[in-house]
Amino acid sequence: MNDWENHAPTVGVEEEYFLVHPGTRAVAQAGSRVLARASAMVGDLVSGEFTEYQIEGKTPACPGTAELREELRRVRAAAAEAARAEGLRLCASGTPVLGGDGPVSSLAGLGDHPRYRAGAEQYRAMLDDFAVSAFHVHVHLPDKELAVLVGNHLRPWLPLLVALSANSPFHEGHDTGYASWRSVIRGRFPCLGPPPYAASLAEHERLAIAMAETEAMLEPGMPFWDVRPNPRLPTLEVRSMDVLVDVDDTVAMTALIRALVVTSADLVRRGDPGPRTGGELLRAAYWRAARDGRTGGGVDALTGRVRPVTEQAESLVRHVRPALEAYGDMGEVSAFLRRLAARGTGAERQRAWARGGAGPAGAVDALVRATECVSVP
Repeated sequence: MNDWENHAPTVGVEEEYFLVHPGTRAVAQAGSRVLARASAMVGDLVSGEFTEYQIEGKTPACPGTAELREELRRVRAAAAEAARAEGLRLCASGTPVLGGDGPVSSLAGLGDHPRYRAGAEQYRAMLDDFAVSAFHVHVHLPDKELAVLVGNHLRPWLPLLVALSANSPFHEGHDTGYASWRSVIRGRFPCLGPPPYAASLAEHERLAIAMAETEAMLEPGMPFWDVRPNPRLPTLEVRSMDVLVDVDDTVAMTALIRALVVTSADLVRRGDPGPRTGGELLRAAYWRAARDGRTGGGVDALTGRVRPVTEQAESLVRHVRPALEAYGDMGEVSAFLRRLAARGTGAERQRAWARGGAGPAGAVDALVRATECVSVP
């Protein structure tokens, strides 16, 4: 653990939520109104999102899991109260379980930001159904050169994070057959998904500039790869996950990701440049993780072999165990894996709730209760 042993880097989380009508369970274009109310309670810990169907909650930098859990609950409570004041509810799902009055188009409900408008101009019909909700983790890492090299070590583990966080099996009332349809929607974009391997910060920046010059990426200074040195904060940001249903799961995955970042930083400092996992294999591993989630086999991007996701998760925990134990997070992660074994990921739970008799609408009701921190099976 070296110099990280006595100093756990702070972590922060961003979560995106859909706004749904409690009667129809359809998504509603009310982000700006809900944001105005929530901001009065928690200030800039809430913000607008790419579409008016959504609102984003975020935490300040937190030293540990206890503080993170408290902040997540506080932000969710404020966002939920603001939504209820507008006659709506908060729903943590990676895609809209049910549609709106018509097809859920991000262009029809585009958020008010110049970058969103520029994206609509650049990507056009590719954004027609780009209404997706994510969970991002920030780990304090102010050295951008180190952050890029740490990202090389994280690349092969990203498909596993997709599988463990999968929470978007439905899209506008249809069961897609995938665990994370959000990942499929994102996968069509040349600027999203796993980052390229880069031997230095300079190479990382050159790749981003080249992407922007082709118009495959909006801004070279703000790449949207699934691991990136954050353009504005002194953090390494991990962005591959669906928004999670339960706060406890969000906290546990954040602890796991922090441990992976710390472990990877130690490897970089010992001269390990990280595995040069090919982009094609990584894309295949993403697709398999999006389709099957936690169940069945997934592509182990470190070896290229198909292995049970549960085995891959155990391998990751062994890999980062010293960091988890040093920061007192082993219990959080172990409990999370036990919960997954007992009741599955968000995708599995959504399908189980839908089978309960009310179909996808029943899944929305259970998602809303869980998002608002009401215990559900």
